[in-house]
Amino acid sequence: MKRICVVDGQGGGIGSAVIKKLKEYFEETTDIIALGTNAIATAQMLKARANRGASGENAIVRTVRNADVIIGPIGIVMAHAMMGEVTPRIAEAVADSPARKLLIPLSQENVDVVGITPMPLPHLIDALIQNNLNRFFNRMN
Repeated sequence: MKRICVVDGQGGGIGSAVIKKLKEYFEETTDIIALGTNAIATAQMLKARANRGASGENAIVRTVRNADVIIGPIGIVMAHAMMGEVTPRIAEAVADSPARKLLIPLSQENVDVVGITPMPLPHLIDALIQNNLNRFFNRMN
């Protein structure tokens, strides 16, 4: 079974939206793990029906090592992003993971990704699944 780690912080809204869509699309054919930088984010992602969840730096650092795919806002690879919730260890662990990273270009940081057209979150999630996740899983089979 493929393992998707969804990483989010603060209130977990982005991660929750991603997990809801993943569950609609993949049902129970993938193991979806909610990794929150804090307990509130994890709880919200678990409410969205993640299979499992854990909170904090160590949980994220240890779990992303064994993921097939990591999904989250672009800030998960930036030290001190999300109002400081993304520690340097988290950013490094996500970046160093052999998993495919699918980063959503939403950020509260002073960062712009050039060439990206702004879209609402639901459209970004649909594109993530249709254009990236489907192609990735088809290649792995």
